[in-house]
Amino acid sequence: MIPLRDTIPSRTIPFVNYAIIAANALVFLFELSLGRYLDDFVFQFGIVPIRFVEAVQTTHIDASVIFPLFSSMFLHGGFWHLVGNMLFLYIFGDNVEDRFGHGRYLFFYVLSGLAAAFTQVFINPLSEVPMVGASGAIAGVLGAYVLLYPNAKVVTLIPIFFFVQIAELPAFIFLGFWFLMQFFSGFMSLGVGADAGGVAWWAHIGGFACGALLMPFLSRREGFPKKA
Repeated sequence: MIPLRDTIPSRTIPFVNYAIIAANALVFLFELSLGRYLDDFVFQFGIVPIRFVEAVQTTHIDASVIFPLFSSMFLHGGFWHLVGNMLFLYIFGDNVEDRFGHGRYLFFYVLSGLAAAFTQVFINPLSEVPMVGASGAIAGVLGAYVLLYPNAKVVTLIPIFFFVQIAELPAFIFLGFWFLMQFFSGFMSLGVGADAGGVAWWAHIGGFACGALLMPFLSRREGFPKKA
């Protein structure tokens, strides 16, 4: 299922959300310019779980260990990886920023991304595959959104074999289905490596859970309706 838009207009200009989208796009353009040096760049600035775990175990924690926790949120493995992530962020992020305020939204986004990274490292600590992408942080946005606006309508493109159907689904159904798919895929990946298929499923799960848990502490309630 592909979200096209939601039915809740943002009451403020989501400066932070736009800035995050722009930063991801600019970093991806930089990635494209690297040519044969791209793999080295990804290994340096993506999160490699085994490298992180070894650094913690030996207490050799420096900038080369800490910085990838943040830089990895802005790297992507391909054009469609970027587009898919930014589509979800564009549709759902503005309303969460609306309710949190700009500063708290940025804090929330980064914290969700860190929670996602730590979850994936915990589940698959021996992986040598770099983890990149904004999807863990965006999963946090989805976790907050589904609690803030459970009855909001998400205009969704649903492929059915050779046909497509456009339907309005309640947010709790669309995002609930999305989370169940992540959980099922993550559970199935445990026997073959938690980053099976090149997707860090447990990062999505950890980010979503973090977003849902943080929402009550960061949401501004006055003057903002909870339902669409």
